[in-house]
Amino acid sequence: MVTLTIDGRTVQAEEGAMALDVAQEKGIYIPTLCAHESVTPYGACRLCLVEVKTAAGRERLVTSCLYPVEEGLEVITNSERILRNRQTIIDLLLARCPESTVIQDMARELGVEKSSYHPEDHGNCILCALCVRACQEVVGVSAISLVNRGVEREMAIPFFDDSTACIACGSCSYICPTSAITMEDSGGVRTIRMPNNETEFEMVPCKVCGNYWMPRKQVDYISRTKGIEPEFFDLCTTCRD
Repeated sequence: MVTLTIDGRTVQAEEGAMALDVAQEKGIYIPTLCAHESVTPYGACRLCLVEVKTAAGRERLVTSCLYPVEEGLEVITNSERILRNRQTIIDLLLARCPESTVIQDMARELGVEKSSYHPEDHGNCILCALCVRACQEVVGVSAISLVNRGVEREMAIPFFDDSTACIACGSCSYICPTSAITMEDSGGVRTIRMPNNETEFEMVPCKVCGNYWMPRKQVDYISRTKGIEPEFFDLCTTCRD
């Protein structure tokens, strides 16, 4: 364990734990859009910037989701310098996603009512890569990637329309912080809508209640990778209990 201070409060934490995680565990708020406990930190949104001062006296701004704590570290989460940097970041995000209510709300929280940049509507996608990381690290199929570079950077499935790898689990929709990816189940079909495509998947009905409850591709994937017989999925979780 190491001892550090966050906003003047002395706390203890495991050495190497990320500053953002430690702050959140202690009930100290730091804004973020791209961090999630289910996936590895990525540092995409940069909103979790904090000031740190090491025991050796080195001071700088860091991304707290990627910065490991150490003995004697001092962390400041809410200075004027930090606020100015967060306002610049959210200003840019607001220009990128002017219609996103999540970005609008966070902008107001940080004191930005309107972007000072020319808006270029990219839907709700902020390129946080949460969907990419969840698909790769949690689901294990890597059906989504960030493609292109610079201002052309975007989230996409292969060739923008090849959903072969996707198993329609919906993890990308669940983890997306701005609803850039949405999912709808209706009439035995699951529809997943992404910024660049819309794909429909067949659902499996429960043989007892008749409710459609799981995508056929997900059944096939689990059966293939886990060795579970497809018949196991003939009953939904409710009827199985």
